[in-house]
Amino acid sequence: MTAGEKITKYIGKPAKVLQSEPAKVIEWPRSLIHRHTYGKLSPFFTGLTEGRLLATRCVNPECGEDGLWLPPRADCPDCNQPMTWEELPQPIVGTVHTYARVEYAGTGIEMTTPYFQIDVELPGVCTIFKGYLQYGTPEIGMRVKACFRTEDSTNTILDIYWIPYEG
Repeated sequence: MTAGEKITKYIGKPAKVLQSEPAKVIEWPRSLIHRHTYGKLSPFFTGLTEGRLLATRCVNPECGEDGLWLPPRADCPDCNQPMTWEELPQPIVGTVHTYARVEYAGTGIEMTTPYFQIDVELPGVCTIFKGYLQYGTPEIGMRVKACFRTEDSTNTILDIYWIPYEG
C-alpha cells in the first residue's frame, strides 16, 4: 500500500488539486473531529457570541502594566497574577494600525480569499487587536467599528469582524 493509499484509507477521500500556478493549492477533506477547550479564556469567546467584547486587566499595582489586554490573557504575562475581565463599551471603534491582503488562507481558515486582515488600535487597550475587514479597502489610520456574528456563530475569533466607521 502506498503512502497516498494509506492517507486515502485513513481520511476517506484523496486530496484534490485546486490550483498549480503560481502556488499549489489543494483541498484535503478531513474526517477527524477536533475538540478544543478555551479554558480560562471561555468568557471572551462566549462574549463574542453575545455581541460583547471582553478584555482583561492586571490588577497588581506593582506590575506597572496599565490598560486592557486584547486578545485577553488569563494571567498577566509580567507578574503571572490572574487578570480580571472588563467589557468594552459599545460602540467599539478603533483605528487601523496596519493591514495585509490575504490571498491564500492557511488550512482551517474558513474565509473566502482574498480578504483584508487588519490590526486595530482601541482606546484604553495596551495591545493591538487583530481581525478582518468585512468589506471595503483599509487604510492606515482608518476608523473601524466592531461587529459580531451572533447568529450562526462559529465560537471562534471569526465571530468578531470590522467595518468602516464614519462617525
